[in-house]
Amino acid sequence: MAFAREGAQVIINYPNQQEEENANKVLSKVSEYSDASMTIEADVSDSKQVSGMIESIKDQYKRIDILVNNAGIATSAPVHEMKDQMWNELISVHLNGTFYCTRECLKIMYEQKYGRIINTASQLAYKGSAGFAHYTAAKGAIISFTRSLSLEIGTANIRANCVAPGATMTRMLSEVPTEILDGIKASIPKGTIADISEIVPAYVFLASEDGDHFVGQTISPNGGDHFL
Repeated sequence: MAFAREGAQVIINYPNQQEEENANKVLSKVSEYSDASMTIEADVSDSKQVSGMIESIKDQYKRIDILVNNAGIATSAPVHEMKDQMWNELISVHLNGTFYCTRECLKIMYEQKYGRIINTASQLAYKGSAGFAHYTAAKGAIISFTRSLSLEIGTANIRANCVAPGATMTRMLSEVPTEILDGIKASIPKGTIADISEIVPAYVFLASEDGDHFVGQTISPNGGDHFL
């Protein structure tokens, strides 16, 4: 919605039919500001689906100016109990999805000599978290990927950066027990879990002209949970 308010035509990706209704609800809100926006189904952990999605967007819109890699899932297990499927599924969505979407969008951004890529990391990539080794590994890899990518694209008028939010009240936290949420709050100097509206401006900034001198950086709106 924030990007639509700034005048962007927004393509909302969702992974499967179970999320279609939710995606359409988001589109309804976005369309208040951008009637040229749309939804598109694709599992970002599948390179063929990503390729098809980006090709469809190019056919309709002719260009892609901003890519926000924000797909994510959350599971938990200690390392000695973590099954291959749990590890591979999370790495596939977070890390492979970021790579696939970036790779396909870059082909368009190089042609148009313009692009802004914003990847979603986490402050946990720096501080770690017991039970979430796969998640923190993926987020750390996304930060490293963004840095290497920036060395490749720096002179092409394409910028890549990361946002590494702290704990934020999204759907992934909506079912976490109150006592655990209270413990998270207690560890944050600000004493609160972020609202989405407190995270969104970082993405809009990095996509704007004001963020043009940010290259390969990670900014972390986290309430003081971790100092980068």
